[in-house]
Amino acid sequence: MPIEYQKAKPITLAEAGYDEKWLQELIRDEPSILGLGDLDVIQRERRQSSGGRIDFLMSEPETDTMYEIEIMLGRVDESHIIRTIEYWDIERRRWPGKEHRAVIVAEEITNRFFNVIALLNRSVPIIAIQLNPLQVDNKLVLNFAKVLDIYESPEEEEEPSDPTTREDWESRSNPQSLGIVDTFIGLLAADGKKPRITYNKGHIAVGTSRLNFCWLRPRKAHSYCHFHLRVGEANVESVVARLEEIGINVARFRRNTIRVILSPQELHTHKSEIQKILRLAKDGVGGDLE
Repeated sequence: MPIEYQKAKPITLAEAGYDEKWLQELIRDEPSILGLGDLDVIQRERRQSSGGRIDFLMSEPETDTMYEIEIMLGRVDESHIIRTIEYWDIERRRWPGKEHRAVIVAEEITNRFFNVIALLNRSVPIIAIQLNPLQVDNKLVLNFAKVLDIYESPEEEEEPSDPTTREDWESRSNPQSLGIVDTFIGLLAADGKKPRITYNKGHIAVGTSRLNFCWLRPRKAHSYCHFHLRVGEANVESVVARLEEIGINVARFRRNTIRVILSPQELHTHKSEIQKILRLAKDGVGGDLE
């Protein structure tokens, strides 16, 4: 049976009788309404060394990604953009081992400032979210629309690397988590051709003689491993659906890449399926394995 249509009237939070404090408390209690995933609130109104306070510092525990979030009612302005970038920079220096995202939330993001944010987005990972309050009968509905996501580098570019050694990863990784990397290498080398492995400080890259297609990040305190796998734009949806079907934590990361969190037990149980997907990714970038 179709859902009944009900006309909604655009409205501002001020017109509805609510202020920024109310919105912050709502987000604190239910961070998922922002549409950024299942985030944990680390701190609200976090004091900064510059003297100000960031509205929210949140994190996604599974990927070690932190979000510096600034909220503003009404139209976004210059000071709001500058403040968001400043707080993002302070926190990324405080937590250098984690990925960071600057997030601007406002009721109105004009074309002028959208263009400015889009330009900065190539060097600063900024996410812009427009809050659209709607009145339905006598009720208030909040729609958070992501109008700008972090910049995606061109498909042929490789992730930035900072070379290190296998021994360095062994000294700072859970053996089971690092073991997932070794199993991946074994699955890819089952036909007698070994993949190219590059150990970097931020990730372990796996590739052919031409391009990398997998970036693994073994954990220090956990046995699971977090990795990105380039499976090709045409295969993303089907691969995500298949991994979800067998109960593996997966999400679309870019138009041609997936993000996966895999445990040793899941790898053991679904080794054949994982091998097929790894080879799909390897074949997609082309070139023979070394």
